[in-house]
Amino acid sequence: MSEPKEGSTRPEGRPPEEEASPSAGGTEAPGVGTPPLWRETIWSPWRMEYIESEKPDGCVFCEAGRADPAGDEERYVLFRGKHHYIVLNLWPYNNGHAMIVPYDHVEDITELSDESALEMFHLSQRLVAAYRRAMRAQGVNVGLNLGRVSGGSIDHLHLHLVPRWMGDANFMPVIGHTKVLVEMLRETWARLRAEIERWPAEGPGA
Repeated sequence: MSEPKEGSTRPEGRPPEEEASPSAGGTEAPGVGTPPLWRETIWSPWRMEYIESEKPDGCVFCEAGRADPAGDEERYVLFRGKHHYIVLNLWPYNNGHAMIVPYDHVEDITELSDESALEMFHLSQRLVAAYRRAMRAQGVNVGLNLGRVSGGSIDHLHLHLVPRWMGDANFMPVIGHTKVLVEMLRETWARLRAEIERWPAEGPGA
């Protein structure tokens, strides 16, 4: 492996074409810090509205789980299973951002029973398929934030699913501090609910 030349900012063994240009936030750009060349940074400043907002007392996930299913449309609940329900995120990273939430107030995935853990994964499979059919999603981010230091904002376990499309992270949230959502939550709920109502009534997600 060749040694970098004196004065070079390129890590040993990293080809020149992978260096960050000044326009992309490289070492010659104004400011402090050098972004890792292998990682893309996506800004989500609109989330500050949620962070700075007044939070209700109690657990919002427990409240939604115990609520009368007749009001699911008002709460954007898409589906109720045996151990979990699916609900749209009121502060979405993208259109269709939903969460799979256990009815029981647990904070960590290790607290789930085998049956409950299986249902969570099974529902995620079904929801990914619904995104592809109903919303033509080109990709889906699926993830858990376990603990406050990981980014979790509510101490009640929930699995995030965020549908993605090519070009959905553009200049608007990065420069304009504005996230453009192309569909209202109510319309997204109706679109996904219509697809979910076609799900078979068997299996651990039933």
